Amino acid sequence: MRRAVFLGRKKLSLDPRRAVGKGGEADVYRLDDATVVKVWKHPDHPDLAGSPVEQDAARQRLEVMQEKMRALPLERWRLLPARVITPRQLATDKTGSTVLGYAMDRVRDATELARFGERSFRAASGISANEVRDILLDLRATVEALHSEGVVIGDFNDLNVLVREAEAYLIDVDSYQLGGFPCTVYTERFLDPILCDGARGRLTLDRPFEQGSDWFAFNVILMRSLLFVGPYGGVYRPVSARVQVAPAERPLKRITVFHPDVRYPKPAAPLECLPDDLLHHLHLVFEEDRRVPFPGRLLEGLRFERCPSCGTEHARPVCPRCGPRGPAGVTAPQPVITTKRLVVTTLLETAGTIVASSAHDGKLLWLCHDGNAYVREDGRVVLRGPLRPGLTFRLLPRETLVAQGGRLIRLDGSAEREHVVAVDVRGRTPAFDVGAGRCFWADGGLLLRDGDHGPEVIGEVLQHQTRLWAGERLGFGLSRAGEVTIAFLFATVRRGGLDDSVQLPTIRGKLTDADCVLADDRAWLFTITEGAGRRSVRCVVIGRDGRVEAEANETSSGGQGWLGAARGRCAAGRSLLVATDDGVARVDLVGSALSVTERFPETEPFVDSECLLHPCRDGLAVVARQSIRLLRMA
Repeated sequence: MRRAVFLGRKKLSLDPRRAVGKGGEADVYRLDDATVVKVWKHPDHPDLAGSPVEQDAARQRLEVMQEKMRALPLERWRLLPARVITPRQLATDKTGSTVLGYAMDRVRDATELARFGERSFRAASGISANEVRDILLDLRATVEALHSEGVVIGDFNDLNVLVREAEAYLIDVDSYQLGGFPCTVYTERFLDPILCDGARGRLTLDRPFEQGSDWFAFNVILMRSLLFVGPYGGVYRPVSARVQVAPAERPLKRITVFHPDVRYPKPAAPLECLPDDLLHHLHLVFEEDRRVPFPGRLLEGLRFERCPSCGTEHARPVCPRCGPRGPAGVTAPQPVITTKRLVVTTLLETAGTIVASSAHDGKLLWLCHDGNAYVREDGRVVLRGPLRPGLTFRLLPRETLVAQGGRLIRLDGSAEREHVVAVDVRGRTPAFDVGAGRCFWADGGLLLRDGDHGPEVIGEVLQHQTRLWAGERLGFGLSRAGEVTIAFLFATVRRGGLDDSVQLPTIRGKLTDADCVLADDRAWLFTITEGAGRRSVRCVVIGRDGRVEAEANETSSGGQGWLGAARGRCAAGRSLLVATDDGVARVDLVGSALSVTERFPETEPFVDSECLLHPCRDGLAVVARQSIRLLRMA
């Protein structure tokens, strides 16, 4: 049941179309261009249905907030550092007796800091490691200022830090530990193991947060932002099975990426990209429990350079990948490699960045930025200039679709002729995708497609709250805002409306990422959520009739199974092919379950979990950041 929410005497309209954020504990709505309101979830919120544990947590949270928000006047919150987004006015019920949330300043044009720890996001946006260093310096200053005020952040993670240019803004201040009110929520990947007794075999908060635990979380954020891996990433493979531990226990036993028996993840930047003094500091924090304020000199003196040979950003005298040989010592890639079971053909090696790829009618399409321009697979220059942050691309054989800042543009041919498809006056990027040789996009609350004589309406969707994926025959959409979650299917090869009868399992917590792989007769939906302190990865398989055919879950602080692949998935008939650090794996529906039915270890040298896979006429295309290879079984 939706409750009426008031700011003073004014009743608020909490329209899902005005939702700007959705977490595990609250929904956030835009009031105007400068203000948003955060409303805590009640136990009867749809997201909590069927979960007595989460309903009870919501009930307790509301009880605590009644006392905390009344005991700490707004003037106290306003004393916090300028980068902390604090309550400006309490949101209540009609009588003003029950606090339901609060209004706060809106940080416009901001990106969650978590995105800066994704290699694909950084590469496509052209954001350098030096720019990330400046963001971390800004964040460090705010943490120091909070501690000088006697405030402990507690649940400090890269999802509650918003970045605008080089400025880092902290949100979710209502959970901060101050005024005698403890912080009781946490995010497992950033939780200091010193605070955990380990009796349950995984990280759980057993002792109060302290300033040292904030600095522990800062070091995790720094490591993820600069190396694309956290302290407990990789796979622990000890020589003796008798000392094997579950991934969830590794923080409790301080088994980090520095451990000799941990296999370092292939997509991550090498540890040796960082200077010895910073690596030594991280080693002391994660393996020897050092808890001190982060030394500012380690960031202030950090200077990254990009290797002209391999493109690696590093803060060393020489590139850790290429060594002292430099560009002259680099061996040219072999165009064709043949093994006993595999033929590998190199289609592209570039010192630039591959920013988009797809397959159409069995032919591979790609877009590469070569340092001066965006270039298609046939050599056409579709856009000139440096790598631009915030661009999203989709490819058709003769056209390139690009979206940025509220404009969806169709670039045609090599003369850089552009046609505006959609414009949003508030500057929000339209949802769009391509499939079956056509473009599909959301505009003005409608889902549209390329028609023979102009745009054609498929159906109504939630504007700015909908994600779209289009395949060769089938399309899928997901809308989630406020108390509303809607999933729908649509045809891409013929006219027709939306089928919104899809009954997804409840998505719990904050949806941090979603991806969908489409076959002709089913959709494979992958979601990543953060809730109850943990990261959860899930795959739901949806048939063409809208029924859920199978589901798989993986809840851990860094699981390495096929579900953990970043984006490297493609449909192959009724199967799913997945790129992992151990090679390509095949996943099939076995009854109502999902299972790995075959692995291809011979592909291991040529793929990792960050690669994209595309089925082509002559084999399987593997697209990395700077290379494209075609794999064919011999």
